[in-house]
Amino acid sequence: MHESPLRDRTVVITGAARGLGAAQARELARRGARPALIGHEGEALRELAASLPGPALALEADVTDADALQRAAAAVRARLGPPSVVVANAGIAEGGPFAEADMASWRRVIDVNVVGSALTARTFLPDLVETAGYYLQIASLASMGAAPLMSAYCASKAGVEAFAHSLRAEVAQHGVAVGVAYLNWADTDMIRDADRHAVLRELRAHMPAPARRVYPPEFVARRLATAVERRRTAVYVPAWLRLVQGTRAALPPLVLRVSRRELPRLEAAEPFRPTGLLGAGGRADGTASHPDEGPSGR
Repeated sequence: MHESPLRDRTVVITGAARGLGAAQARELARRGARPALIGHEGEALRELAASLPGPALALEADVTDADALQRAAAAVRARLGPPSVVVANAGIAEGGPFAEADMASWRRVIDVNVVGSALTARTFLPDLVETAGYYLQIASLASMGAAPLMSAYCASKAGVEAFAHSLRAEVAQHGVAVGVAYLNWADTDMIRDADRHAVLRELRAHMPAPARRVYPPEFVARRLATAVERRRTAVYVPAWLRLVQGTRAALPPLVLRVSRRELPRLEAAEPFRPTGLLGAGGRADGTASHPDEGPSGR
């Protein structure tokens, strides 16, 4: 393997306890980086850090808690040195009809995905300026084309895309690069949990064949690590998502036409219900943000 420019660089990854965040930590560590892992699940973070080949740090923090992030940042600087890469990966999702949404849960998706990303960037921005570093915002196909029954998630991913574009223009003068990662389906707890709900499973089934494919987290992590090495403005996983950028204006009417045809049939077969926060990461977030409610509080 070539000598990576990430060797001996401190890299912060939020939402690193499992899934895509954990896969990125492993891949970046394999390329010689020193990962700082931030998330809710302390035990999982510590186990992951201990399994990595070089120095790594596990830190429990809620990305919507500015004080907790500042404490985490101080620990990263003291133990690993100032980060030159920050990957805003933390994210949660829920599904279901907006008319029946639990608005506290709906707002939590926005808080974690949008506000959490902004607070992560704000906390580590002094380090990125010092190191002329790189900030990677994990976005989604949902940033380019919103789907029904996923209003909070789609709104949040469109929001982080716009945030990253704005931040890029603002910090370029300081030598800081900002990238956006547009991802399709990855084999994570969130996606597996979504597939337990018939309506979300059916919605994915009605996407064009290439868009239905689920990719291993390790495949996605390799593509993201290469984008970090090259300080890419945009990375698409899979690569064909780049083609969607040129057709974004056509997506809303296409989604509307398919939804008008398919949603009545799906709802007749099984009434739509809110899913709650999806996956083990969503459940961990629900427990951490509402500790008195316990694991089933949402």
